[in-house]
Amino acid sequence: MLGPVLEGERVRLEPPRPEYLPACQWAIVLRHNGKLIGNTAIEKIDWRNRRGETGTVIGEKDEWGKGYAGGSMRLRTRYAFRELGLETVTTLVVQGNDASRRGLERAGYRQCGLRRRYYFIDGRWHDAWQGEILKDEWEATQEKTP
Repeated sequence: MLGPVLEGERVRLEPPRPEYLPACQWAIVLRHNGKLIGNTAIEKIDWRNRRGETGTVIGEKDEWGKGYAGGSMRLRTRYAFRELGLETVTTLVVQGNDASRRGLERAGYRQCGLRRRYYFIDGRWHDAWQGEILKDEWEATQEKTP
């Protein structure tokens, strides 16, 4: 098996099916109709230091701005801390992609740096906002269950 299925309020993260292979990683699938809209991942896991890098892409532009990326980020982050036992999760966002940065901030990520001239897109260099979330800070924001 390529990974567990993670259920959120509006999206489900599931291992790729053959028809999802162009997206790879976790497929982001709408719960109400099964439509594949993007992918997310925890990668470059450093088990000794208990940290991983993440990323999310919503490839269907008509699904932007609906909270699906944020829901995916929250599911992925919970899995990183509660199931994988990671201590720190980091991510990068192209400077100017304010929607992704805001989604990450709502999920608890904080800016920890700026990677200058990190991405070469459309013939020019772009900086990258670097965010991170620590397990204890994340746990403090979660509802306590008996």
